[in-house]
Amino acid sequence: MKPKDFLTKEQQEAVVAAVMAAEKATSGEIRVHIESKCDGDPKIGALRTFHKLKMDRTAARNGVLVYVACESKKFAVIGDKGINNLVPDGFWKDVVAKMGEHFSQSDFTGGLVEGIAMIGEKLKVYFPYQADDVNELSDDISFGEDSDKK
Repeated sequence: MKPKDFLTKEQQEAVVAAVMAAEKATSGEIRVHIESKCDGDPKIGALRTFHKLKMDRTAARNGVLVYVACESKKFAVIGDKGINNLVPDGFWKDVVAKMGEHFSQSDFTGGLVEGIAMIGEKLKVYFPYQADDVNELSDDISFGEDSDKK
């Protein structure tokens, strides 16, 4: 399955809308990335993608990536150092657990939407929305390079 086909157009729109809604309450930046395969630990794939998407260049270092490898059936949620320096270990554990509940029932859109909402709630505690906030990263879903290969 190509990453761009993992979610329908309507499902993709629902995920982007969830990112936009979550970011209204926080200066944090949330991105969703979908690729087909991840060999090994998905956190390593997420970290590689995090840097590739230049998510480590936000002013407050408060980006969060939701990484999904659809064929490998793996995912991870990681935050930048501005977040990780402030939050306790296991900060994303409940988000990952809730997303996993949805994913185990093949409800990928529901898992992403609920996970993103939870991420937004967590971020607003440490990075509340600022009046002069600038959306530093795209809200659109990014797809792995293999998404356009046949």
